[in-house]
Amino acid sequence: MRAKWLFLIIIAMFIAGIVLAMLVIETKVDNHVDIIAANKMLKTIESHWGHIEQRDYSTINQQFAVLDNSGIVLYQTAEELSTTINDAIRNRDTIIDVMQKDSLVGKLIIHNDNKEVVQHMKSQLLIIIVLTFTTLMVLCVLYIIFLNHTVFTPFKKLQSFAVNVARGNLDIPLTMDKDNPFGAFTESFDIMREELATARHSEYVANRSKKELVASLSHDIKTPVASIKAVSELMLMRATEDKVIKQLNTIYMKAEQINLLVTDMFHATLEELQELKVTVMEELSEVLNGIIANVNYDDQISWDPIPECIILTDVTRLQQVFDNILSNSYKYAGTVVTITSLVTHTHLELRIMDYGSGINGDELPLVFNKFYRGNNAEGKSGSGLGLFISKYLMQNMQSDIECHNRGDGLTVTLRIKLA
Repeated sequence: MRAKWLFLIIIAMFIAGIVLAMLVIETKVDNHVDIIAANKMLKTIESHWGHIEQRDYSTINQQFAVLDNSGIVLYQTAEELSTTINDAIRNRDTIIDVMQKDSLVGKLIIHNDNKEVVQHMKSQLLIIIVLTFTTLMVLCVLYIIFLNHTVFTPFKKLQSFAVNVARGNLDIPLTMDKDNPFGAFTESFDIMREELATARHSEYVANRSKKELVASLSHDIKTPVASIKAVSELMLMRATEDKVIKQLNTIYMKAEQINLLVTDMFHATLEELQELKVTVMEELSEVLNGIIANVNYDDQISWDPIPECIILTDVTRLQQVFDNILSNSYKYAGTVVTITSLVTHTHLELRIMDYGSGINGDELPLVFNKFYRGNNAEGKSGSGLGLFISKYLMQNMQSDIECHNRGDGLTVTLRIKLA
């Protein structure tokens, strides 16, 4: 709307300038002499001949000069007037004879001001042209600025917006002024950006859920497979018949094969997944008895009664933590395990103690790093992820885990947050 009015004003100014110029050009110059005024002027000159300069001529509007018969100027009302007959003829002045007693005594030259009128018209025309074109130039500059602000600048923003969308930067909105004439057009692009961002987020959430599920199932499968391996090892130690030993070896090898495949799958998923889902809830501390019993193979674990309290934990994830810790104890220490517990002001502490050779002091700060395996892991299967995952899960349950050597073995301490 503003552009339309500005354009109409420019056209109107252009037309007005042309009309004013035509009016000035068409103005007619009156070349006729006022006969009555000329006769009156002549009578005045004739009546005062001989002392013309003493007469007051302020009431006479026209400029004039008086010459005698010799061409000498007797009187003139202005300096630039014609003072000879030839000059008067060239200037088209009016020449009248001055008579005294029927005798010619001189000439009255009434000045013709056509040149001044024409010059005045030229000046007016020049002023009109300058003002018209100056105004048009200012209006055109304003119109260009207006077009740049309302058309070109929004398109430049749209170009930058398209570049961001092409690069995947969908969080940058397409900002436009309130009076943008392309409002619906630009708004549709911004809606497209929001829809693309929503679709990308939905895709991300879906892929993340799948990866979470795969990672969780992969790690959860490792626990029963480890149990199968542990039980088959125990049965191998007690078996005496060759057929049974062969069958148990087959079970053990297949379990180990499954374990390696699941480890590879879990490893690949964990590379892309930065976190496992943890849901913390209030639970009675007695759930720990069931968790410990689930990993108590061949009754190698002994534990004191768990103090009654309410803890903040994810039972499924806490089971994974115990599985990882106890499977490491069985694998590397091969001794019985003792679990003690006590309640502090903020946590329930569980100390899981084995009686093996412990961990090298230089390696203790590294055992919770991803993929780290100590020197004592040579020849034993594993991925170096158990304690790393345990540390992550405990921290996401507002709890903590640490380990230290004793003189007679290794202690892993779990600090579970109280509700």
